[in-house]
Amino acid sequence: MKKQISIVFILFLLMPTFAKAEPIEAHIKMAYIKNGFLWTMMNGKQEKQTKEPGTYPYAPQWSHDGKWILYQIQTKEKASSASEHSTEIWVYNIETKKHKRITVNGTNPKWSPVEDLVAFKSGGVLNVSDLKHFYNIALGVGDYNWFPDGRSLITSSSASLRPDGWTNPVLYKITLEKNLKKITSLTKNVKPFYTIPKELKKGNISIIAIDGTDFQFSPDGKWISFIVGPTASWSMDSNMVCVISSDGKNFEVLDEVILGVDHPQWALHKDLIGYIAGGGRIVFGFKNKTMKVTELPAYNTLSLTPVNFAELGFGWKDDNALYVSRVKEKEWSNEAIKRPDPSLFLININDQKQTQITHPPAGLGDYSPVYIPSVSKVTWLRKKDIASAEEDLWIADQDGKNAKLWIKNIGGYSVYENQKH
Repeated sequence: MKKQISIVFILFLLMPTFAKAEPIEAHIKMAYIKNGFLWTMMNGKQEKQTKEPGTYPYAPQWSHDGKWILYQIQTKEKASSASEHSTEIWVYNIETKKHKRITVNGTNPKWSPVEDLVAFKSGGVLNVSDLKHFYNIALGVGDYNWFPDGRSLITSSSASLRPDGWTNPVLYKITLEKNLKKITSLTKNVKPFYTIPKELKKGNISIIAIDGTDFQFSPDGKWISFIVGPTASWSMDSNMVCVISSDGKNFEVLDEVILGVDHPQWALHKDLIGYIAGGGRIVFGFKNKTMKVTELPAYNTLSLTPVNFAELGFGWKDDNALYVSRVKEKEWSNEAIKRPDPSLFLININDQKQTQITHPPAGLGDYSPVYIPSVSKVTWLRKKDIASAEEDLWIADQDGKNAKLWIKNIGGYSVYENQKH
């Protein structure tokens, strides 16, 4: 009897160890592209969900409830020799395991934050699909995003060049009909939201304002960040990250940014906007790229990059810390082997303590950190060079310990979380 009790007691002690040994994949819900196919990671299983290989130009997107995955496939043939490849937009239901094509030629799709609606563009036409049919919503739209309530969208309309100069870019708010079938006008529900000044300045830097892109809402929905860019070639070197209140009354230019070193991101719960400030494209040198965090509505800004270093990407860990992909400042070289390779650093924005958490081997760099709150893990892409298209996904504890190769040669990926990041 005592022997039986001892065995039961030993098994009881070992049970927590068994639970801890459960693979991390059992707690992660992810969609990703690999070798020309759409894959999912759910319930500890990795499964290929498409049968024919294709070109997926963008990362998949999860619906608000995690039941659908949106993905885009580039068509194999061009409509004509002078045209570009068009992009088909598809959705995949993880419960029924069925795929459905939304449109044969669409761009820039975005899920509603509250229901199974997909907005997308076709040329300058903004459309919304209920996954059965799609409906024209507005004309002349540049970039856009959903308001948090899912009933309205903020859109941009680019400036136009006229004989007397450029017009102003304008932001609009478009309210959706509750019943999309009842849309009778493409202008009735469109209201001017804000007219962007023709020229934007920050310190001694100024740009001509041509268009607004990359609209992102703060956690409480009171602020919208976006990027205002000049003409196409100029925007490679200089743009302005701006914020505007969600009622359109308060507008502010925060700083100069470029498009190639990550986009502005809000913290998870606080009105803190992070961005990598500094103009000049990377081919002019790995320099003048400073991690900054601005608190709203006080507009207090922290600069978090040490002298002689530059940031190539970042991601929030929580409201008090973020990860950066950092290099020592260096001039550009056309020889990949002479370019600097970044490592990841964890920055506490309260005391500004900074810790290097990855040490990639010589000839490899760590890019694009993404934190997964549900499992307290950080992921990143490791590759040979900033220009390399071959990337491996790595995962580690939040402090960088127990790092391991997770998925080799991955394309775009998206982790489903119950809260928006």
